[in-house]
Amino acid sequence: GDSAAFPAFRDRAVCAPQDPRVLDRMLPYLTACYGNPHSRTHAYGWESEAAVERARRQIAELIGADSREIIFTSGATESNNMAIKGVARFYKSRKKHIITTQTEHKCVLDSCRSLESEGFRVTYLPVKKNGLIDLKELEAAVQPDTSLVSVMTVNNEIGVKQPVGDIGEICRRHKVFFHTDAAQAIGKIPMDVNDMKIDLMSISGHKIYGPKGVGAIYVRRRPRVRLEPLQSGGGQERGLRSGTVPTPLAVGLGAACEVAQREMEYDHKRISQLAERLVTKIMSEVPDVVLNGDREHRYPGCVNLSFAYVEGESLLMALKDVALSSGSACTSASLEPSYVLRAIGTDEDLAHSSIRFGIGRFTTEEEVDYTVQKCIQHVKRLREMSPLWEMVQDGVDLKSIKWTQH
Repeated sequence: GDSAAFPAFRDRAVCAPQDPRVLDRMLPYLTACYGNPHSRTHAYGWESEAAVERARRQIAELIGADSREIIFTSGATESNNMAIKGVARFYKSRKKHIITTQTEHKCVLDSCRSLESEGFRVTYLPVKKNGLIDLKELEAAVQPDTSLVSVMTVNNEIGVKQPVGDIGEICRRHKVFFHTDAAQAIGKIPMDVNDMKIDLMSISGHKIYGPKGVGAIYVRRRPRVRLEPLQSGGGQERGLRSGTVPTPLAVGLGAACEVAQREMEYDHKRISQLAERLVTKIMSEVPDVVLNGDREHRYPGCVNLSFAYVEGESLLMALKDVALSSGSACTSASLEPSYVLRAIGTDEDLAHSSIRFGIGRFTTEEEVDYTVQKCIQHVKRLREMSPLWEMVQDGVDLKSIKWTQH
């Protein structure tokens, strides 16, 4: 279908639209059932509490946890802050060192920076060219006073999937807690906190077609992980995250987890085929395209391509109607060359020419084909305007040129 007729409507759905089934589950709690889940004196309260506990079970089931290990938060950013600062501060009398990677989400890196100013030492592990960490380097980085290792499961920019089970193994062997930011992985690839020996895990609502503004953190009970809470108050959520739990949002997150669990296999297969179609078609028509990140170890719904001799920002501007007219094949790039691409050793100019394509549950084949067609058309057009492209066609080696500084 050609949905260009109502671009404004589609635009709201750009990255991860909410699954209509999730909204259906939330509606009663947004209107009729308006009890505070923490007041047990009236029936509305019981109803809300039961709904929140059911959602807790749905989340726990998706990751193989016990529902008492699930704590509601406002999203993965808060969960990441809680895990990293919470563990570090709780064990600070004996342990002053944490380990993470250079390609983590900004909120993990910023939490680590903030701990450095409190006197903690942080090791930022580099990643290999393919975006994966070196397990030997990780093991070598562990010190007697390391309290936490934090490594994301699926990277939000290049889609690579870290060897989470192996990392969990190393952490358990050295009696170090293992936290993973699984916002991009949960409900998309199978995750089991016991198999993978994960002690803390961050979850986001809108990344799995649930509502925005809600997330969760999994905190293991055995071996027990202790955290210093970031937020003090009435002691809700086992005292780890005070504040009234927003029933409709919690219910939405639970519903999203339930749907994801049921449809994970189907979604994954479909998204893999669409991603394959996108990459194959673009690469067969356009030379000098690089797929960033490991080809094998990845989540297929996040595709990051670099188009040599094209300014990513101008390609994105040319593609801006794609996000409008094909709501779900979301594309993005930024002026700042990405620190994730820099970490995998991408040349500065290639980093500037990269575009991220997000393919999800609601992306259609027509949308992918439309995106591909526009992408090919604009890359060719922009290259024809580029003096660099012309020089390369004439056989000039750009690396050999001495550019004069203005």
